[in-house]
Amino acid sequence: MENSLFMEAAPIVESSGRERRHAPVFVLGCPRSGTTLLYDMLLSAGDFAVYLAESNVFNLLGPRFGDLSSRANRLRLVEAWLESKLFRASGLDADRIRQRILQDCHNGADFLRIVMGEICIMQGMRRWAENSPEGMLYLPLIKQLIPEALVIHIIRDGRDVATSLGRLRYVRSFPWETRHSLIGCGLYWEWIVQKGRRFGRSAGADYMEIHFENLLTKPHETLAQVGQFLDHPLDYELIRNVAYGSVSKPNTSFRAEASHAEFNPVGRWKKAFSQEQLRRFEQLVGRTLQDLGYTLATGESPRELDLGLRATRLLHRSYFAGKLAYKNSRILRVFRPSMRGTDLDEIVLADNAPPTVKRPSGHSL
Repeated sequence: MENSLFMEAAPIVESSGRERRHAPVFVLGCPRSGTTLLYDMLLSAGDFAVYLAESNVFNLLGPRFGDLSSRANRLRLVEAWLESKLFRASGLDADRIRQRILQDCHNGADFLRIVMGEICIMQGMRRWAENSPEGMLYLPLIKQLIPEALVIHIIRDGRDVATSLGRLRYVRSFPWETRHSLIGCGLYWEWIVQKGRRFGRSAGADYMEIHFENLLTKPHETLAQVGQFLDHPLDYELIRNVAYGSVSKPNTSFRAEASHAEFNPVGRWKKAFSQEQLRRFEQLVGRTLQDLGYTLATGESPRELDLGLRATRLLHRSYFAGKLAYKNSRILRVFRPSMRGTDLDEIVLADNAPPTVKRPSGHSL
C-alpha cells in the first residue's frame, strides 16, 4: 500500500489517560461553526502552541502534494509552505524546519507533528491544537495516523451556518437555484456534520461535541466540560485577558456589524430567510436540526420529502462527495498545476507574521 496521506483508516485507538494531558487537539466542524473561536480560546488558556493559522494539512496540502514518502513531493511541499503565510505565522527558522521535514516527514501527520512540535519547543508549550474545519472529512485518517488525538466537534445552528456561508459564497449553487443558495449551504452543513457525528460514534472517549451557542451563552460551564475532556485547565477570565485572535475580534462574515455593541451571531438567520426559503430549508434538514436540539421555526414536523426535494438533496450530496473524491484523486493530481506559496495564500486563513506570545503573570506556561 502507498504510504501517503490517504492511507486506508485502521481501527480507532483511544488516547490513554497518561497521554491525555499532552495529546494534540483537533477543533473541527462545518466551516462558520465557531471552530476559530474555540481554537483561539484554547490557545489563550495557556500551554498550547500559539499558531494563528489553519494548517490545512489533511484537507489541502496532502491532496495537492501527494505521497510524502517521496522526497520530491516533500521538497515541493516545503518550498511552497515556506513561501506562504502558513510559515510566516509560525515564527520558525526556515533552514531548520526545511531540514526536519525533508528528513523526517513521510505523511501529512508527520508534517503536522514536526511543525507544531517545533513551535511548542520554541514557545515552551507542552501541547498543540489544530482547527482546519474541513479536517472533519478526514477524521478516520487523522485518528489512524495520530491515534492519541482528541477531537472536539463544534456544532452551530445550520440556519446560521447557511446564512454565513451564503454571504461568503462558499457553496456553489446549481444554475437553476438562486445565487449563493441557502439550501445548498444548509445541505453542506448537514453533510459534514453527519460525517463528523458518524465518526464520533466509533471514537469513544476521544471525541466530544459542543454547541457554538452554549460557548457564547454559557462559557464557564462549556469550557469546564471541554477542559475536563482535554485534561487541561480552561480559565475563562484568563482566556479573556490573553485573548488571542477571534477572542478579542470576532471572526464573522458580518464585519460591518461586528463592531456594534449589540452584535450577536446567534439567530441571524431570522433576517436572512424568506418564509418559503425557511419552509424548504427545514423540510430538507429539519430532522438533523431537531436531532441536534434546535427548534424548527415553521412549527412543521419534517415530512417525507417530495420528488423535487429528494432530487435537490441527492444532487447536492452527490456533488459534495464527488468534489471530495476529485480533490483526493491521485490520478487527477498529476494534471493539476503546481501549487506555490502565493497560491496557498489565496486559500488559507493565517496571520502574516508570528504572534506575540503572552505570558500572564501568575500563570505557568
